[in-house]
Amino acid sequence: MYIVIEGQDATGKSTQVEMLADYFKKQGKKVVTIHEPDGDLESAHALRTIIKDKKYNLEPASQVLLFTAARLELWKKVAEPVLSSGGVVISARNWWSSLAYQGYGQGFSIDEIINITNTFMPQDYVNPTHSVILTLDDGTRMQRKTDRDYDSEADFFESKPMDFQHVVDSAYLKIAKKFNIKTLDASPAPAEIQKELKKLFSI
Repeated sequence: MYIVIEGQDATGKSTQVEMLADYFKKQGKKVVTIHEPDGDLESAHALRTIIKDKKYNLEPASQVLLFTAARLELWKKVAEPVLSSGGVVISARNWWSSLAYQGYGQGFSIDEIINITNTFMPQDYVNPTHSVILTLDDGTRMQRKTDRDYDSEADFFESKPMDFQHVVDSAYLKIAKKFNIKTLDASPAPAEIQKELKKLFSI
């Protein structure tokens, strides 16, 4: 079972991923969590570092290619072995993030992102067993982000202006509609969101 939790930054993806992982572990299942694009894999983390470093100011096409390389490394070396043994893989983000950030956000071709992903990534990755996009109003999301990252320097994407963040917000709604992905309001308490996730996924 491959589960993806998507959404803008500070919508609580990682929290829900870890809560779901605990749920499945209590059932005795083998579980691995991934936080794209690094997921605790050294090669993927190195690629992520390059992409998000403001000093490189990479072109959107370069970002997509490097993100895809990181995703392939994670899938082949982390996710696939667990799935092949009947385990559960739960990921914060997948290739839809490139549609939102590089596609709608930075103007790179949506069709090209789809083509690149379909060329290099297995269909089990492209089409998860269960998926959801967490949504949150900008005011609440930015306050959460400030509280979380008050002592951290903003990376390449975080330092983009609010206009860019608004575009990414609206992009996720377009992606949800285009790919028939369920959305869930991320404003309630984490336990309430987790309860709704389990209902959505029928787990």
